[in-house]
Amino acid sequence: QVQLVESGGGLVQAGGSLRLSCAASGRTFSSYVMGWFRQAPGKEREFVAGISRSGGRTNYGDSVKGRFTISRDNAKNTVFLQMNSLKPEDTAVYYCAAEPTRWIPINLGSEYDYWGQGTQVTVSS
Repeated sequence: QVQLVESGGGLVQAGGSLRLSCAASGRTFSSYVMGWFRQAPGKEREFVAGISRSGGRTNYGDSVKGRFTISRDNAKNTVFLQMNSLKPEDTAVYYCAAEPTRWIPINLGSEYDYWGQGTQVTVSS
């Protein structure tokens, strides 16, 4: 029973940066493991990043490791994805997701219970 709303997507030149935000409803945000996924046209959904309830542990997909950073502010019910050194292949719709059961990040989209509507990220060459 959680609503998630992503924002911050847009058009950026290769090598540039974007910061995505995901705002969650409710007062139990800190009880959820949070994740970011993306899906490009003709591609399957891909795990991007995950973060533990407290923010003390993070996990990243191989394709974004070293370039993207996930963080959260539980006081503001918000999770962030800082994306640096963007490449055209990063172009996709980015979704945030919440998982209420586990203690550490997971990379399986099927395990997440709640999803946002997505925000488009387009990286031009």
